Amino acid sequence: MKKIVLGISGGISFLIFLILLLVTNHLGQSQLTQTVAERWSDDGKASQISCFFSVGSDITEDEIISFEHKVDGALTDASVEQESENPGARLWADTYSADGQVTLSNGKTSLTADAIGIGGDFFLFHPLTLLSGAYFSGNDLMKDYCVIDEDAAWQLFGSNDVNGMTVYIGGVPHIVTGVVRRPSGHLAEAAGLDSTVVYVSYQTLTELGNSRGINHYEIVMPNPVTGFAYKYVKENLGADEKEVEVVENSSRYSLLSRLKLIGEFGTRSMNGKAIIYPYWENIARGYADILMVLTLLGALFLAYPVGLGIVFFCIWWRHKGWTMKDVWHKLQDFVERRIEKAREKRRRGKEEQRDKGTKKQKKRRKKLGPEEEEAELESGDRAELEFVDMEEQSGDNGVESETAPGKKKFGFNRNRKKGTRVKARKGV
Repeated sequence: MKKIVLGISGGISFLIFLILLLVTNHLGQSQLTQTVAERWSDDGKASQISCFFSVGSDITEDEIISFEHKVDGALTDASVEQESENPGARLWADTYSADGQVTLSNGKTSLTADAIGIGGDFFLFHPLTLLSGAYFSGNDLMKDYCVIDEDAAWQLFGSNDVNGMTVYIGGVPHIVTGVVRRPSGHLAEAAGLDSTVVYVSYQTLTELGNSRGINHYEIVMPNPVTGFAYKYVKENLGADEKEVEVVENSSRYSLLSRLKLIGEFGTRSMNGKAIIYPYWENIARGYADILMVLTLLGALFLAYPVGLGIVFFCIWWRHKGWTMKDVWHKLQDFVERRIEKAREKRRRGKEEQRDKGTKKQKKRRKKLGPEEEEAELESGDRAELEFVDMEEQSGDNGVESETAPGKKKFGFNRNRKKGTRVKARKGV
């Protein structure tokens, strides 16, 4: 009874482990800001790298552009080429952004909101849920576009369906291309999404708003060798190591990374750099901590059934009625039986072939008359069949008879010598 209870408890513990494993995988895949590499490349040979700069790093847009110009050359040197036939296909994509504030007005109502000034493909890395309209790109020549969240839309226009409407930022008209739902929940609010957020071009933020400078840079690029992308960005971006933190997002929620976080418990929250993380990084770090705890719990629930299994195995081993020597002998017997069976199968196959040949030759000889048979033998047009006693064969075919002692076996001996008549002789 005790063993049954322990077995059931071990099974339940293992089931909980499997549930926790599924939950951690689901939570990791649900963070779209951390899975750009999977969406960018189907073969898994891409890497997503994020860089966060301190307040005093003074990274400029020109430095970012200079770095972008070097990426293609680095990929060419690494023998990475574009394989897609689509002329618009790209090997890599990136974005940079800055935090700040802007004031929006529709002529009747004004609103001061937190703003993110973007350059490059920001919404590729941060696919916020669209309630209406579409995104815009920081690469567009026209910089008079913006995306607002639903709170700003309701405060300014009293509706979510406001794409195409005009708002004024610093007196300059901007077109609202889309309305997005702001991420909600405890983690999102704690990460900084507790007020209205709008997205404008980096140029709009620096010229018409209050900008704190570029403090985020993200890139997804080929990773032909493990660590290639991470190392290249870290060494060539141009920022002082003390002023930047580089993160490999592609493997952020892997099992190895979660186990590493367990080892960093207590020191992870210590930050000696003057870096203010954006809301998406704060959310990602929060999920990393949650997954770390779930992984630790899963390890504990797995340890219980594994321990029970080891104990039961030891008990069974001590009371077993056989030894490893017995297993070895049984294995040898099994192999020998299989070999003998294969030999017997081959022998039967040869006998069947000889029997078929004998029957065909007899049928053919029956169809021929005596004179025709005599003429055919003399002309050498066909082989003369000679019945011989297999035990008396002197090795013409190089194989000894496998027939048991005392039994006679007859075979056929083909002779192709032209003009020579060989009489059939019976075995004695």
